Amino acid sequence: MVRVALISDLHFDVNRVDPAQIITQQVAYLKRQRVGLYLIAGDLSNHFDQSVRIAQALQTQLAPAQVRFIAGNHDMLHDVSAAALETPLTPTYLHNQFLDVAGTNWRIIGNNGWYDYGFADNLVGRNFQAWKNAFWVDSSIPQDLSDPQRFERVYGQLTAQLAQAQAAQKQVLVMTHFVPRREYIVYTQDNRFWNMANAVMGSPRLGQLFAQYQVPVVVFGHMHRHYWPQHLSNTWYYNQALGYHNHRLNEWESGDFMTEWRRRLRILTLT
Repeated sequence: MVRVALISDLHFDVNRVDPAQIITQQVAYLKRQRVGLYLIAGDLSNHFDQSVRIAQALQTQLAPAQVRFIAGNHDMLHDVSAAALETPLTPTYLHNQFLDVAGTNWRIIGNNGWYDYGFADNLVGRNFQAWKNAFWVDSSIPQDLSDPQRFERVYGQLTAQLAQAQAAQKQVLVMTHFVPRREYIVYTQDNRFWNMANAVMGSPRLGQLFAQYQVPVVVFGHMHRHYWPQHLSNTWYYNQALGYHNHRLNEWESGDFMTEWRRRLRILTLT
């Protein structure tokens, strides 16, 4: 039996908190909760090097418990290439890797994920690439493929990982950053900004893939709205995004990072 803590979208730099102080406080809380594995589903910061340092510091202080993270779109903005993101850069980085949880039959599969514009299929004849380049933060992310091609790589990676887990008769928890189900997408009756932004939220094909392989648990981030866990097509979906709290945008229910982190943290017991 292992207790697993889930969180995403910590945005240390946007939220202007001291990582060293917050790491110490998180570790103390996770130890009190007897957590054996801490999973962060992307967007630790806007610089990949900083995100790695945060994860490594958490791992050092939380040991013997384990820490794993994947990269969200914000982690990809600086200090890392598209090619490097596809490699095992550090033991705490779980993209296209898996971790078998000792003492259980569970396997954690990590994949950064991406998008294929599939959630914006209500809009016809739109140039989503041009819109992204003009209005979306991801326009500065180094990229060697088109968005649909990049998603196809993600889809292939996850398909292979899930097939291997099925062959090994493992229970699976998938950690990805982008949205896998249409139930989390908000549509409006006009052509406002967010109808176009739905194109870069993720892909409904991932939810279909998870249903095909009967994945029991999926944790993701990217959307900063606060959701209760949802049971969809026999899969439990957890979006535990912390989100932003600054002078322009407040997505928190409290005014304190650690208070909000404890509110958003989800702890599961894997047996």
